[in-house]
Amino acid sequence: QMLSQRVVHSLLGSSLRRASTHFGFEQVNEEEKAGRVREVFSGVADKYDLMNDAMSMGIHRLWKDYFVQSLPLRRDAKMLDVAGGTGDISFRAIRRFPRAHVTVCDINEEMLKVGEMKANQDEKLDSSRISFVVGDGEKLPFDDDSFDAYTISFGIRNCTHVDQVVREARRVLKPGGIFACLEFSQIHPALRQVYDAYSFQVIPVMGEVLAKDYNSYKYLVESIRRFPNQSDFAQLISLTGLRDVRYENLSFGICAIHTARK
Repeated sequence: QMLSQRVVHSLLGSSLRRASTHFGFEQVNEEEKAGRVREVFSGVADKYDLMNDAMSMGIHRLWKDYFVQSLPLRRDAKMLDVAGGTGDISFRAIRRFPRAHVTVCDINEEMLKVGEMKANQDEKLDSSRISFVVGDGEKLPFDDDSFDAYTISFGIRNCTHVDQVVREARRVLKPGGIFACLEFSQIHPALRQVYDAYSFQVIPVMGEVLAKDYNSYKYLVESIRRFPNQSDFAQLISLTGLRDVRYENLSFGICAIHTARK
């Protein structure tokens, strides 16, 4: 009886303890991470595009151009862009696929507001082919088998349960649909020392100067180091049931494109 009581107390203790995860290099409760990530992007939303240009010296535009150009979609494809609040990927897709419709889904309303404002200000963009929806990548507000393509660009590493994000991508894709993820990854070892020095010593300072926010950009740098490397992420994608999983390194592995099919 004493043994069984100890087992019961142990099980109760484990169930009451909150699961933890990483927020950059800091360990936090899982339910705390989503709120803190939301705060990060709410705080930098209006400076997000400027900071992307500054941090990557404009190269992020080339990565995103290549990412969208390489999507094998029909001209009238129905596409979901998750964590795409400011519209970088969706605007490119609208221009690339003349009759496509893109749904931009982001958990952060401030980022979506920036995206909507940009869409309405761009006279060359057919904003009627873009929808903006507030939603969580881990629990998407869309029906099964709804989209020809699912894209996520520099957003999946900020999610608490990356595997659940990929499972949701699989759920909402039509059979034969494409999963495509552009994300920071593991750079070639020969360049790691220089890359780390730039990331940790320069980028947070840029954040302070340009966006008055040192800590948010410190988190963004740290979050890259906590994300799985190319082969580990490819394996995670395979375990969710997606097929034909492949990846391609860009800029010596600073980022990588992972693709798969349902």
